[in-house]
Amino acid sequence: MSPHLPLKEPARRWRVLPPAAWLLPAAWLLPALAAGVAAQAAATPLDSYLDDLRTLRARFLQTLVDAHGREIDRGTGTLIVARPGKFSWEIHRQRPAAGDDPGHTGSGGQLMVCDGTNLWFLDRDLEQVTVKPVDAALSATPAMLLAGVADLHQSFSITPAGQREGLEWMLVEPRGAEADFRSALFGFAHRDLKRMIFEDKLGQTATISFEKIERNGPVAPAEVSFTPPAGTDVIGTPRK
Repeated sequence: MSPHLPLKEPARRWRVLPPAAWLLPAAWLLPALAAGVAAQAAATPLDSYLDDLRTLRARFLQTLVDAHGREIDRGTGTLIVARPGKFSWEIHRQRPAAGDDPGHTGSGGQLMVCDGTNLWFLDRDLEQVTVKPVDAALSATPAMLLAGVADLHQSFSITPAGQREGLEWMLVEPRGAEADFRSALFGFAHRDLKRMIFEDKLGQTATISFEKIERNGPVAPAEVSFTPPAGTDVIGTPRK
């Protein structure tokens, strides 16, 4: 979910998903919708997971496939959450994306930071920063959900989606058309979030697998704040 309009013409590059990207196969959606008849108001594993969450730190592997199931990107990154309202999502591509120049590795990576007031997006390859006040940005994004920026049940419809691959799944669908993704699956094992799968509006699917998860550990203020690096183009005006 790349919220900016590039000033420079880039090669095809990794999108933060953060921030989003991503088509849920129909095989997932049908059992998910069938299971959705359960009471919406009941506490879900996602509610339980977020109830006493103060901070979260995790490494992840993210894969991106197109509408035909062909992998077009792969990257590793780190997610840091400090509730309420702050997070950092950083990703680095592991290999060139389909269509890239073979010599282009995209090793600079991308970073999205919500400092509680503004949402910042840094594309190191473009040397470009985009910034928006949080309430002017797309509020219904997965990282914002985890960080508590968006009200869970006001912004999302949440339905049980059964069990698969040893995980208990919840189907999350934004209530508003302005959201960055169409639907998402959150997979839990022993009440821990292990995987997220997102469908974006471009027909792509992103799968994010978490590892080395630290819950309610220390997070320094500097880890969820942002200052544009010297020499980068800045698009937008941050709220003071």
